[in-house]
Amino acid sequence: MNFHSGAERVPRSTNPDHGNDPGLLGHPRGRGEGWECGRGPGAQKVARLNLMSVLCPGHLSQLAHAIRLLLEYTDSNYEEKKYPMGDAPNYDRSQWLNEKSKLGLDFPNLPYLIDGTHKLTQSNAILRYIARKHNMCGETEEEKIRVDVLENQVMDVRLCMAMICYSSDFEKLKPDYLKEIPKTMKLFSDFLGKRPWFAGDKLTYVDFLAYDVLDMHRIFEPKCLDEFPNLKDFISRFEGLKKISAYMKSSRFLPGPLFLKTAVWGNKYCPVTRRRE
Repeated sequence: MNFHSGAERVPRSTNPDHGNDPGLLGHPRGRGEGWECGRGPGAQKVARLNLMSVLCPGHLSQLAHAIRLLLEYTDSNYEEKKYPMGDAPNYDRSQWLNEKSKLGLDFPNLPYLIDGTHKLTQSNAILRYIARKHNMCGETEEEKIRVDVLENQVMDVRLCMAMICYSSDFEKLKPDYLKEIPKTMKLFSDFLGKRPWFAGDKLTYVDFLAYDVLDMHRIFEPKCLDEFPNLKDFISRFEGLKKISAYMKSSRFLPGPLFLKTAVWGNKYCPVTRRRE
């Protein structure tokens, strides 16, 4: 399975514990070109995933992180390609632009996934595609409703945060955004309730989205979850998943940046909460 994103390609891991798995992208929140699902001889060739966001509005760059986490959790053997973005003032994106129209994508964009004859763009569509292979989209009607609602709520919250972080008026807008964070976190807290996962008793792909957006906010404001113990427990529970924990402690996992170079905040590595102990 191949996965594509917008950051520089990182050399394959030399750690023998990683076997033949390709190294992760240098951008912790995005995966690049190509990946294959399955391990060992005869592994099923599942997809080529292109997660890059160079060509998209800058706020989409972080969307790759949840996809990487899901790939790791599902034990998917994937290869990722990244398209580098140049530095200011031009932020050159020619590597992606030169390939954009040659990939056979219906709606050329980053990230993208190519899995045999299936070619996908749009990060949530990619997440659902992977999740369906592993029965992680909810089983009961109630679970499916909660999955659908939370997916869209996370997107709304993510876009609001991105609008602030990419704005030239970031310092002026930040105080008001900080005031709204407790209200936003309370909505997530109330929705989760006493459930272990957001859809219910079983992990679904929206838990990966929820973890990502909650993590971004605790990097932005480290104390934002202090009043919401169930969200803190959710974070700990998610990071405690065996495959997630191993990934976060591996040399393949990097702590940032959260956004593209064009952002005012979050455009550099910020290992405030990233787990690599």
